Amino acid sequence: MTKTILKAENISKQYRLGTVGTGTLRDDFKRNWARLRGKEDPFLKVGAVNDRSQKSTEDYVWALREINFEVKQGEVLGIIGKNGAGKSTLLKILSRVTAPTTGLIKSRGRIASLLEVGTGFNHELTGRENIYLNGAILGMTKAEISSKLDEIIDFSGCERYIDTPTKRYSSGMTVRLAFAVAAFLEPEILVVDEVLAVGDAEFQKKAIGKMQDISQGEGRTVLFVSHNMSSVRSLCTRGIVLENGYGVFESDATEAVNYYLRANDTSKSETDLYSREDRTGNGKIIVSKIETYSKNGSKIDSVISGDFLKIRFSFEIREKIGAKLILGFALRDQNEELKAMVVTDEMGADIDDFVKRGFIDFDIEKLSLRGGLYNLQFTLSEKTTSKENHIDYLEKAFYLKVLEGDFYKVGKLNRAYTAVILPFSIV
Repeated sequence: MTKTILKAENISKQYRLGTVGTGTLRDDFKRNWARLRGKEDPFLKVGAVNDRSQKSTEDYVWALREINFEVKQGEVLGIIGKNGAGKSTLLKILSRVTAPTTGLIKSRGRIASLLEVGTGFNHELTGRENIYLNGAILGMTKAEISSKLDEIIDFSGCERYIDTPTKRYSSGMTVRLAFAVAAFLEPEILVVDEVLAVGDAEFQKKAIGKMQDISQGEGRTVLFVSHNMSSVRSLCTRGIVLENGYGVFESDATEAVNYYLRANDTSKSETDLYSREDRTGNGKIIVSKIETYSKNGSKIDSVISGDFLKIRFSFEIREKIGAKLILGFALRDQNEELKAMVVTDEMGADIDDFVKRGFIDFDIEKLSLRGGLYNLQFTLSEKTTSKENHIDYLEKAFYLKVLEGDFYKVGKLNRAYTAVILPFSIV
């Protein structure tokens, strides 16, 4: 049975807005007097929710509130959420950089953290000296560090500058070296924040590959924060979603990503089409609903470029139709440029039985749309697609949000809003 290597119990973190510490001697006295009498800290009863978009009328804010989870050995836990949700605060608590206001962290083994560019580096020292410094901080002997030195330098790609003070490194070089140190000095738990985004595409691919190796091959644990949902889903085994300092969802990585995308979707999808009065056609059958699903059957409003996507059209039959039915739909970008189109008669598909069943699904194994917001227009017609044969026609019936993704699986996110991506091989 896999053992628990890290456990967070009722973790909360409170900060005073506008100042460092509690702010006044009077507040410090109240805290200490309550502690001496065995009473609860009076300031734990106050404090605003951690919502950065709202103006606060209180002096205290809860950056985190009552977070509970545990991580098994060899797991990769993704921690996702909007900016200001409390992700970095949680990682700092787990890394012992700061202490929780309430709660307890239990862990087994060494924890290496990569929270900011140059974390743990003395920038007056050379890259080589910083490797030994970081190893010593992790509790390793000089001999252990020396045995890994060549691998660290080679992985970082900074060999030419390894004996140069790190204050002369670029941010990307600093991250390369810092990650190499954290990964190769064999901590039981590796904590990585969004800092990897500073590196170039080639390094990000190497770093993600290394994290997969140390979790799957070496059985070590990784805590990973990123806004790249494609990386979270491909790298992590489980995910936790934070919102305003609270842990609002925990599941496997795919479900956590889907929850986050649904919760933060800003598009105005109109899946219930009954109230739309701008449709045309004879109305014998209407498209009553449009929905999108992931590969595991979860309903979604956003999808990552290159992922599986199911588009479901639901129907309401109001009058019997004898002629052959044709369904077509098109996706347009924010500039109303046509980016994709499907028509069932071109596919040689007979959809009559599907319509009678009540719905039809279009499964797209690898979505070739680039990142952006797309609107869907559909036409349901009989015999031909000419206007006089339209049964139901509606523009902007549904909005689909596509996130930039690593379509070719090379560690590089595609660009948004240019053209459709063509799957191809170079031979």
